[in-house]
Amino acid sequence: MRQIWLISDTHFGHENILTFKREDGTPVRPEFDTVEQMDQCMLDHLNDMVKPGDSLYHLGDVYFSKTRAAKALGYLKAMPFKKRLLLGNHDDGKDPILHEIFGKIDMWRIFKEHNALLTHVPIYPAEIRKVWYNIHGHIHEKPAPTDAHICVCVEHTGYKPVPIEEVMKGHNKKLKEGERCSKSI
Repeated sequence: MRQIWLISDTHFGHENILTFKREDGTPVRPEFDTVEQMDQCMLDHLNDMVKPGDSLYHLGDVYFSKTRAAKALGYLKAMPFKKRLLLGNHDDGKDPILHEIFGKIDMWRIFKEHNALLTHVPIYPAEIRKVWYNIHGHIHEKPAPTDAHICVCVEHTGYKPVPIEEVMKGHNKKLKEGERCSKSI
């Protein structure tokens, strides 16, 4: 069965992200000593989990340094599944590298069958229309802002892509008005 997979904020080649700290002073990505180790971990997960015929939706912030990320981007490009990008705040929609890797580049995507809007940045709750949920990235380790938001940043998913069916499991019900808490994978 073909699957739709989601991932966000890989930041391939972004060496400085390994120095980012949480509010309590601990590293945001403590699992990695080097950017090469971080990149390889995510590439291994993509290669092992996403199969030919599947589709991967990357919800933005693919890479930072063309030089440092060149190897990772080459591997990503060669992976035998469909790749779609929803632009993040660090992605350039005219970047020829991104156009070589991704078959389609957009700002957002609605999946009515999953009752979800996919974006990079969480959408203000009053702006989520026609669907009940906003699956997003951008906020890294922070909790999703409301029950209507589901964060798929790699820090929330163990640096792995996640199938949209798994993300939506337990979420395809109408939200109770005023109900608020944080959701992550």
